[in-house]
Amino acid sequence: MPRHPDPDLEERILNAAARLWKRGGDKALTMRAVARAAGTNTPAVYRRFKDRKAIVRGLLLRTITRIGKIFQAGETIEDVTEAYVDQALHDPHEYELFLANVHELTPPRGRFRAIREFRPNFAILEQRLAKRLGGAPGDHTQMALAVWALVHGTTTLLLSKAVPEGHEEELRCACRTALQALLDGTGRFSTKCPDA
Repeated sequence: MPRHPDPDLEERILNAAARLWKRGGDKALTMRAVARAAGTNTPAVYRRFKDRKAIVRGLLLRTITRIGKIFQAGETIEDVTEAYVDQALHDPHEYELFLANVHELTPPRGRFRAIREFRPNFAILEQRLAKRLGGAPGDHTQMALAVWALVHGTTTLLLSKAVPEGHEEELRCACRTALQALLDGTGRFSTKCPDA
């Protein structure tokens, strides 16, 4: 009797992998554990995903898609940055997975391409900056990098609990103020870094 493919299996595998990561981090993501958590067997997992790296890549791509939808919904650069922080605080395990493994999505060393080519959500950031400041999205790569660094730093401080309890909103307010200063001072913002 021919085997009927399970159309939901890939999604079940990724959901199981996400749950395992949330509970046990990197060490919990074995092919056998993922198969068990997905209610299938290891060969079925290998048919869908070549190896553990492919599962992680699938999780990363899901995260990028989810963040992309959030970014697309943001009308302004402020909306986008607030949504970035909120999403990370809502699901810190997903954020940790992304940061620990995002290098899996970058091109091999020596084959540099524009950051927007391998980080599609970065292009959305550039688009929102162009909408706000004028010009083409590619004109705002350095500003987008500065915004990303600012927002990522704020998010990391909040998640690491490095900010004394009760001062989280103060840090978020400081981030908003710094973002506004970046946007307001854009005429003085260098479009190219030396040696870049």
